[in-house]
Amino acid sequence: MNIFKSLLGKVWQDPNAAEVVKIEMGQLYLVRPGNIRSSRECIYNEAIATIRRVPALDHNFQLVITRVYDDGDQELLEDEDETDEERVFLISEELEFRSGVTDDEPTFIWRDLDGDVDELYEFVASGTNEPTRAFFETCMYRAMYERKFKASADSTKDSDLDQFIWRPVTKARGKGGNRKSPKNQQDCGDLPSDTVDDSTVQPRVMPASVTSSMARPSFASSSLPTVASQEGHIFSWNLEVEGFVAEREDVVVAKIVERTPGNFNYWLIVTDEDGDFVSHKISSDMNPRWAQKTSSLTWNYANGGRYDSWALQLTSTEAYDTFKTAFAQCLWETLHGVEFRKAKPDEQAYVISSTTEDVEMRDVEDEGEDEEEVESELDPDEEASEEEEEEEEGDAVSPMPQGERNSQLTIGYKGDRSYVVRGNNIGVFSHSSDDQVKYYATISKISTPKGKEFKPQEVMLHDQDTKMVLKNPLDPYSLFSMDIERGKVVEEWKIHEDITVDHIAPDNKFAQTTREQTLVGASHNALFRVDPRISGNKMVESQYKQYVSKNKFSGVATTASGKLAVASEKGDIRLFDTIGKNAKTALPPLGDPILGIDVTASGRWIVATTKTYLLLIDTLIGEGRYAGNLGFDRSFPANAKPMPRRLQLRSEHVAYMNHDISFSVARFNQGEGQEENAIVTATGQYVIAWDFAKVKKGHLDKYEIKKYEDMVVQDNFKFGDDKQIIVALQNNVLAINKKNLKRPTRNSLAAPMPSLQSLSSIVNSPY
Repeated sequence: MNIFKSLLGKVWQDPNAAEVVKIEMGQLYLVRPGNIRSSRECIYNEAIATIRRVPALDHNFQLVITRVYDDGDQELLEDEDETDEERVFLISEELEFRSGVTDDEPTFIWRDLDGDVDELYEFVASGTNEPTRAFFETCMYRAMYERKFKASADSTKDSDLDQFIWRPVTKARGKGGNRKSPKNQQDCGDLPSDTVDDSTVQPRVMPASVTSSMARPSFASSSLPTVASQEGHIFSWNLEVEGFVAEREDVVVAKIVERTPGNFNYWLIVTDEDGDFVSHKISSDMNPRWAQKTSSLTWNYANGGRYDSWALQLTSTEAYDTFKTAFAQCLWETLHGVEFRKAKPDEQAYVISSTTEDVEMRDVEDEGEDEEEVESELDPDEEASEEEEEEEEGDAVSPMPQGERNSQLTIGYKGDRSYVVRGNNIGVFSHSSDDQVKYYATISKISTPKGKEFKPQEVMLHDQDTKMVLKNPLDPYSLFSMDIERGKVVEEWKIHEDITVDHIAPDNKFAQTTREQTLVGASHNALFRVDPRISGNKMVESQYKQYVSKNKFSGVATTASGKLAVASEKGDIRLFDTIGKNAKTALPPLGDPILGIDVTASGRWIVATTKTYLLLIDTLIGEGRYAGNLGFDRSFPANAKPMPRRLQLRSEHVAYMNHDISFSVARFNQGEGQEENAIVTATGQYVIAWDFAKVKKGHLDKYEIKKYEDMVVQDNFKFGDDKQIIVALQNNVLAINKKNLKRPTRNSLAAPMPSLQSLSSIVNSPY
């Protein structure tokens, strides 16, 4: 095999080359030996076979079979709702790859891991000469070698690759294998995921201190199936020391066990010579964060009203990679209720890549002066003095209105107005020239044109801020139009007799600044356009698309050009170029329900909100025939899906905050002609803003924070302003300059706040 050494040196050793080797002509068949009626089905009549590197996953490769179209076929393809352009297979020993000959043509054969046990794929490499066939086969074995040993195959000998040559066995083989062993699944290790700020990440070894949370668990892990087991050191965050303190001086054993086999009930167990002493159920509420620089996992644990922060430091990089992959797979199985191996290879890679942190995003430009401006605004050394903060928040104490509480916030572009929903009333607030928010008026007793009062479930400004579209939870088949000047609902828009309106969005991101009359509606499994100008039902029948699967759509956002990003309770995200067609891109779910979604004006970036983390996605296609396009316009290649990034709070910050994480829907700052440079959200009493410029450079924990005494309901940037944040608390509304957010510390997170005071109060209002 090493007769190809010089050629391998050219194609294999370039890590920037996505494709290693390609066979330009062939046919793909699915072979079913046990099925007489259709034992050999042609999948692609013309196809290309390629060995590709898995993006950002060292020592992992994919066998990709791509369908080839004639010019006429390509035109038909553009009109199809769904296409089957390529099939992707993660290269591993499990494929049982081998070569052969069919009708005097060389062939490559491998197992269909998603099919029955005896089903095979066969690629007939028509016209391929023997040296090319042998070279392709050698590259397959080298890929298997690198995946198995997580090391370069450059110095391998022929004898090192012999172990991957498939030989028939008489023993029957089942589908399952060892499902629990990461080595039998996609154990994509070596993921770059360094956390920053070593002062808090790097554990400090101090005398062991057994806390109340260390009570021995009520069950023993020794008798339970073990998914992964590695040695390491265990630490907990000490609030007084402000660092991680060793809970055991000696090495401990960290295990992942399945407490109730077959039920995807996984637990993280830490054991010492006396037995199990940490037993935490694996879930998203743990807020798990991985740091390759320190080979550690940090997480939170709710312990009798206190939120502890833990750190597990593995003893080696190999142990870290193995344990992280097993943990990610178990968390996925917990959320989905199915085995991880049943996910497609590209979906597995997508899930594993979501644990990668601190990697600079593709094609990020140097912001230069813009970045310096953002840094100066967020720099804690530039924070306003206490006197400045007091001046900003004023001296008038807000009364605490009885009964209903604030529930929603929407911000206008015209007249510097913000609107806050409170029961069946809407408070109107003005933005003053000195960047304050002041109570202006109340729109009382919201009711239908027939006089039936209701509490708006969702609101959206419309038609140059002259109207507000309201969703009535008591009538899900209609929308209601309120004339803002008159402060009265003037129209009911009946959408359809049988289709509910669960979510609404503007025709495009800045439609509220125009006279655009139409808007976008979504039910749990359909997208449609609403046009209030047509007679009868307001749904535009020609722009309606119902999807067969139970999608459970949970949010819609539009770009400046009107393309749509749609999220679901299942956690997947779909990108559409227009209403009425299938999605151009479908990103698989990590498993956590998505609560809401936002997109930048250009469509380049998406932020999706789950309960415990934000998911940031770059929609730019980086390779393949559609490189340079966005996922709204073209489908991502199966082997080059975007790498989702989790924006999370660090576990030690959650320990100071001392409550569970429950994010409000995150938003980019927005304004026509203005580039997005921040992401704002809230949880509990805290407003949180990420520096988007730094996030794009891979620094995922560059966020700042401000605490209030009242719970934050919703927050968003003032329209066209990347500095002023409008904040709706349960009983108050105020504005804060982004520079007054602080770097998360013990003082900024846990210190008692002064009495809530603001000139933005609704003093003496009937609101």
